[in-house]
Amino acid sequence: MYKLRPYQTEAVQSAVDHFRHQRSPAVIVLPTGAGKSLVIAELARIAKGRVLVLAHVKELVEQNYGKYISYDLSAGIYSAGLDRKDSAEKVIFGSIQSVARAKREFFAAFSLLIIDECHRVSLAEDTQYAQVIRILRAANPKLCILGLTATPYRLGLGWIYQYHHRGMIRTEQERFFKKCVYELSLATMINQGYLTQPIKIDAPVACYDFSQLKLSGAQGSFALAEVEKVLKDQSRVTPVIVENIIDMARDRQGVMIFTSSVRHAEEIFKLLPQEMSAVVVGETEGSQRDAIIHRFKQRELKFLVNVSVLTTGFDAPHVDVIAVLRPTESVSLYQQIVGRGLRLSPGKEDCLILDYTGQGHDLFRPEIEDSRPCAEAQIVIVPCPLCNYDNEFWGLVDDEGEIVEHFGRKCKGATECLETFKVERCSYFFRSKLCPHCDTENDIAARVCSGCNEMLVDPDKSLREAMSLKDAHVMRPDFMELHPRIDRRQQEFLEIRYYDCDGNHLKEFHYLNGKASIRAFNYGFLRMHLRRPEAAPEIAGVDDVISAQHLLRLPMFIIARKKKQFWEIREKVFL
Repeated sequence: MYKLRPYQTEAVQSAVDHFRHQRSPAVIVLPTGAGKSLVIAELARIAKGRVLVLAHVKELVEQNYGKYISYDLSAGIYSAGLDRKDSAEKVIFGSIQSVARAKREFFAAFSLLIIDECHRVSLAEDTQYAQVIRILRAANPKLCILGLTATPYRLGLGWIYQYHHRGMIRTEQERFFKKCVYELSLATMINQGYLTQPIKIDAPVACYDFSQLKLSGAQGSFALAEVEKVLKDQSRVTPVIVENIIDMARDRQGVMIFTSSVRHAEEIFKLLPQEMSAVVVGETEGSQRDAIIHRFKQRELKFLVNVSVLTTGFDAPHVDVIAVLRPTESVSLYQQIVGRGLRLSPGKEDCLILDYTGQGHDLFRPEIEDSRPCAEAQIVIVPCPLCNYDNEFWGLVDDEGEIVEHFGRKCKGATECLETFKVERCSYFFRSKLCPHCDTENDIAARVCSGCNEMLVDPDKSLREAMSLKDAHVMRPDFMELHPRIDRRQQEFLEIRYYDCDGNHLKEFHYLNGKASIRAFNYGFLRMHLRRPEAAPEIAGVDDVISAQHLLRLPMFIIARKKKQFWEIREKVFL
């Protein structure tokens, strides 16, 4: 019988606490190798009612079942792939494909549904998961649904849940899972000695160039034909890469090589030492696949080449080299691949991650919401002036590590009412645009006003239109100057000039002679131009703005329209 680690006990308790007060679907996030199957086993053991545990592959079904029966408890399996269709036991471990075809009486009296690799669940009504959940909820409206995953995001969708228990909004869009009740980061697992340290080496000697590949189809994947064409055009690179893998793995225990296609896998396999290598693809016959995997786990084989079949449900702790030779459409797939080599094993000090794709995925800080705006950008912590939540935004820092600029727009902080469990997001905008109809603050990317539902100006659309109009001028400014000016009535105003690299300029004017005009300046100019909007200086007049010029940033583009003989700035587009 296994003993839970402290974080596994915390994860179990978090789920129990959540369902004690509410029935909204919840998520537990644990890295690959953290022992999700033990958390599942403990939850199933302490549950008062019947429990159904679902997975999408038979290997996970078998693995979760094995951990549960290690408690000296009995359970059933409902999986055609494992040639069992039990239905009477308190706890059933099943494959989604088989359970979706089960008879109605199978679904009676379940109180807890646990879904492993739950990032596969969506809001779509026509999936097998949706079908099973509808039937289970019809039988028990108070059904508890818990998902577990190492990668709580999906390509083309982003985060699979809305609210994080640490007080942050992941997305305001509808999701099946409402709350992440527990999460442990990969870095924490490594630092605490529960996982092996990954040593990532990008393009050790050479790499494929997959930069021209484009995502296609509803699932946003790379077209196999396009991948094959890239590999064919760069075929001379493959022998160099395989030779490097063999060299880097000389003193290593087990090597997993992830390839792009069956043809690619076979090409690589032929270049490896035949007596200690094998290849597994989707078409590999079941018993042959099991035999190959068994020999690899027994270390009779050193090199195991595969094509998209060993990314989940595969457990060979001695693996200490992961070679990535396939373009990965999503960071979740990349993390699953790397996770095959992070489990602890006797004599294993680290795991080499040899990346020959040139894609540069970040294992510890995946880009889920916003992609890196520029090469120099890094994650910075920006406290919210309103709720004090520490936001993680892309930003720029100086040589001392001080934040010079960040690209955050709205605070991600949120609070959950302990009585109603309603989540309310912090209302603070670091950068926003005012609705011209009702003065409501909106996200700079918003297309419709959240206050009055009127259409807002789309800067990207304005830029495209401006570039096609004769009376419009689009400038890419190189620098700007701020000058104090006096008008005919002897009133002071601020003149701002934007110059391009050819010396051409556009200008705008702002009066700052009262509370109303200063407020308009703050919203119309200052908040968009400040490198750090949360650290806005006190502005009482023109001199204050000029003194704070070093805090201002340039727009990427300025759109101006002809007004009589002058150009009038209409829109500014920022990074």
